[in-house]
Order: sequence, then structure tokens, then C-alpha cells
Amino acid sequence: MANKGKKLQDAAKLVDRSKLYSVAEAVELAKKTSSVNFDATVEVAFRLGIDTRKNDQQIRGAVVLPNGTGKTQRVLVFAKGEKVKEAEAAGADFVGDAEYINKIQQGWFDFDVIVATPDMMGEVGKIGRVLGPKGLMPNPKTGTVTFDVTKAIEEIKAGKVEYRADKTGIIHAPIGKVSFDEKKLEENFLAVFDVVQKAKPSSAKGTYMKSVNVTTTMGPSIKIDASSVKVNN
Repeated sequence: MANKGKKLQDAAKLVDRSKLYSVAEAVELAKKTSSVNFDATVEVAFRLGIDTRKNDQQIRGAVVLPNGTGKTQRVLVFAKGEKVKEAEAAGADFVGDAEYINKIQQGWFDFDVIVATPDMMGEVGKIGRVLGPKGLMPNPKTGTVTFDVTKAIEEIKAGKVEYRADKTGIIHAPIGKVSFDEKKLEENFLAVFDVVQKAKPSSAKGTYMKSVNVTTTMGPSIKIDASSVKVNN
């Protein structure tokens, strides 16, 4: 434990906490300061000037990262009829209805994302109290409640990530792994930055992006100069 603590301390010394870094600098530094002995996740965190008590300022959505997340997502689809075959053909890991609802009620969670057709939401709602706290409840805003199960599954498998502002106005989202090259991490960062920037509620007052930070699993936080970020659309 002592050795691990020293590694973290040495990594933190590489970061100037008074400086706002460019995206390229932050990504490079994030890779350098990762001190764990596994392929750590690189994450971006936004602290937003929003009031999440207001319905129109509860920011939530999803974005497909251009270079994926570095992790293969296991997809459970709640569907019936022809949509079962469609989901299986699209690469869903698990497809069904009542049997999987029963399994979840009994504590089964060997999946990462749930997709449900709209006609299944009445049944899925029965386990909402179990799925909600884990962030697994399907939602139309993130494209996981849809009859187009093929598109939903393909996007998730390609690297779709969900983002949601917590009650303090903070959004966390993964942008890849430390093993990714810097260009891919930059592109993924810009994809998330763009959707969060465009999600600014018209009723939000003052500074919208109060801070933007990049970090790795157990690594130091690196502040980004949000005003310098340029997104090419």
C-alpha cells in the first residue's frame, strides 16, 4: 500500500494544479500520471452551472465515441415477437422478457446496458426500483427505449456512453483507456464536450461550464481550459 501511495504522490507532482491545460496537454499528462498496473479508464468530468431542481436543467443523454470506450458492453434487450430475432441478429448478449425480469429480481446483473422496446416498459417498470439506483433503467433520452433495437445495439457496441448531471450539476463520462493513443482520446473528449456544450439549457444563468477535468482511475485531476476547446462540426 505504501508503494502505491508513493506512486500516486509522484504522479500528482507532475500536475500543476494552478494551470489550465489544453486538451492535448491534459490527455498526454493523464497517460503519464496513470500509476496503476492495469489499463485504466480515462474520464472527463464537467462541473456545470445548472440548477438540477428545475426539470429543464436536468441534463441527460448519450453519445457514440468515435473511437469506442475500450470496453465491450454486454447488452440485455427486453423485447418480444419479431424484435427478439432482430435483437439477436444485431448482437445482443441476452434477449427476452419475463425470465430476465425474474432473474434480475433474484440478483442477476451480468450485463452493462439494457435496451427495451416501448411495449415492454410496463414490465420493465416493475424492476425500476432495482435498476434505477444502478443507472440501468432504459430511457428514451439515451436511445435505450426504442423499437429500432438494431440501431441501439450497434451504437452501444460501437462505444456509446450515457451521461447525466448529478444533483450537484456534475457529469462524469469515460473517454477511453490509457492504452489509447492521444489522438483517439482527444477525439473522444471532443465528442463528449460537444454534446454537453450543446445541452446547455436556455434558462441556465451565468457560467455554464464552471470546470472541466480529465483524470484516470486513481490518478490526479487535470484541469482543462474550456474556453480553448475547439470542436470541428
